[in-house]
Amino acid sequence: LTQKTPELLAQEIARCRTMTDKPFGVNLTFLPSVNPPDYPGYVKAIIEGGVKIVETAGNNPQKWMPALKEAGIKVIHKCTSVRHALKAESIGCDAISVDGFECGGHPGEDDIPNFILLPRAAEELKIPFVASGGMADGRSLVAALALGAEGINMGFIATQEAPVHENVKQAIVAASELDTRLIMRPLRNTERVLTNSATERVLDKERALGAAITFADIAPEVAGVYPRIMQQGDMQAGVWSCGMVAGLIHDVPSVQQLIDSIMSQAEALISQRLAGMLR
Repeated sequence: LTQKTPELLAQEIARCRTMTDKPFGVNLTFLPSVNPPDYPGYVKAIIEGGVKIVETAGNNPQKWMPALKEAGIKVIHKCTSVRHALKAESIGCDAISVDGFECGGHPGEDDIPNFILLPRAAEELKIPFVASGGMADGRSLVAALALGAEGINMGFIATQEAPVHENVKQAIVAASELDTRLIMRPLRNTERVLTNSATERVLDKERALGAAITFADIAPEVAGVYPRIMQQGDMQAGVWSCGMVAGLIHDVPSVQQLIDSIMSQAEALISQRLAGMLR
């Protein structure tokens, strides 16, 4: 979680309100943790902050749905499989973020890429969904729309405004689509990360220990490393999530430049290239 306490989240929500009069959402990720966060406090901060859109990820958000729905909050749940998306639909989620195997972070255990996962979701779901994982530009947006999604969900870490160390941004720019690895598969908590010395140490341990590996064996490379990486820029301090989409990221624009580029490229593809095929 980016905001380490509910109080910090409340402050960030208030700060965001001073910067825009447009709707905005909060991501709330429920993942196994060495020290579980104060989830009730985070939910309270979201509700009291007047946020009306929440993206949940990780574990099933059903426990938190009554409080969120009572506050009039729309819930978008991130899913890596159609069966999980259908479960989220059944418990009252308003939309789904469908996360393909290409994604950074936790892609699930089914290994289904978006070219298959998105149209399968379109076949099964009755609620809207957006495409997540591998989304980078106007081409991604147009493809996602063609496959049945209502839009795309993507990170903005390689932008000028992103509050992470410049070393992180430059590592993403320097990476290709071949530079990610899957770790923690033996623990069934698969994570796609950028390769570095820590990543290779984890993979060496997994090969050496096999089915006997435990989280404690890889904790030095995995637990509590994000501040050193994201804030201090120590790119070898541990593993960190990154998707194959790094291969499509070649610069560090402002958020405005990135959004404008996505929309202009998508509009050109639809009005020129695709429309031209019907003439």
